[in-house]
Amino acid sequence: MPPLTTAGPPAAAVPVQRSSPDQGAPAGKGADRAPRAGRRLYVIDGIRLVAALMVALHHYAGTERVDRPGNVIWGRPVGDLMPTVHHLAAYGWIGVEIFFVISGFVICMSSWGRSPRQFFVSRVIRLYPAYWFAVLFTTGVLVAVPGVWERLKIREVLFNLTMLQSGSGVPNVDGVYWTLWSELRFYLLFLVVVAMGLTYRRVVAFCCVWGAVAMLAPAADLPVLELVANPDGAWFFIAGLALYLMHRFGPDLLLWGILGMAWMMGQLELGRRIDEIEHVSGWRGAFLVYTVFLLFMAAVALGYTDRVRWKWLVTAGALTYPLYLTHYAAGTALISRLRDTMDPRLLVVAVIAGFCVLSYLVHRLVERPVARGIKRGLDRSFTRLRAADRHG
Repeated sequence: MPPLTTAGPPAAAVPVQRSSPDQGAPAGKGADRAPRAGRRLYVIDGIRLVAALMVALHHYAGTERVDRPGNVIWGRPVGDLMPTVHHLAAYGWIGVEIFFVISGFVICMSSWGRSPRQFFVSRVIRLYPAYWFAVLFTTGVLVAVPGVWERLKIREVLFNLTMLQSGSGVPNVDGVYWTLWSELRFYLLFLVVVAMGLTYRRVVAFCCVWGAVAMLAPAADLPVLELVANPDGAWFFIAGLALYLMHRFGPDLLLWGILGMAWMMGQLELGRRIDEIEHVSGWRGAFLVYTVFLLFMAAVALGYTDRVRWKWLVTAGALTYPLYLTHYAAGTALISRLRDTMDPRLLVVAVIAGFCVLSYLVHRLVERPVARGIKRGLDRSFTRLRAADRHG
């Protein structure tokens, strides 16, 4: 799941600054639109947690693997154990696409007015502390509870700590880490726009160019181009970028057009994922869930949810990243050992609740202190670089 908050104020709390035509805003109503400065988008925190819970429920009760006869997690098809839960959980994988859209929205918001150095530091301190914990925690659980997932070699586990394993042909400690590779490629591409200075015009141009390359890359049959363009995830991130521009500058036909194209390309990708990977849900249901989500995000972008200011949603959003990183391999391994001790529905709820508690502890005891230490170290390093440049 995408890591969305940054150093300083949480990403969803970054205030919207007044925009003007010389910042690249569209002329007219959008350029003069009064900002909703200082208001946290609490609803986005809530959506993130809902998406994480969708993914967790899917992994525990909705995948093709857990519905096979004699599977090592439940021992028999989960559809026989809890048919209604399985039917609903079969669509939980869409939570990943929801994360990508939210990531596009929040990364654009939190990067506005920041330098490339600030962007880089914010991504490092947000990505790595919880991730390092998750790699070591999951490895420890798989050592203690063998038989469900294959344990990696020590050198492969150590390389996982770089978060670059997907680009180097090294297996993931936990299968959910594949989304981080997609996120990293988005960050590297967007860093180019951040270095140029974010404006309405440049972000729109970025969406159009990236979308075009993502559409053409598979036909070009160039692996390097596909690697950079990330056609599997590009249009979900683009949808989030367009929604943020609506939030900041107001909607216009161009932004609705980009969002509409992202919607059409997204439904095609949903169908491909169902056919090639998931095999457990229907395209119509997935398309409906994705459409409703985009409509809701449009309502958020246009300010219709600004009155939602429930403070507990801040904590809910903080749980999302650690929950996503830790729940899958370790959780299914625990279910395999505990499946005969209680009702399966109760067991799923208990395991999810346990990982929510763990996620809160990781956020408070790992993410916060480690991020502060890394930020201080990186700030000193960049200060030293600037000093070295001045002195030749």
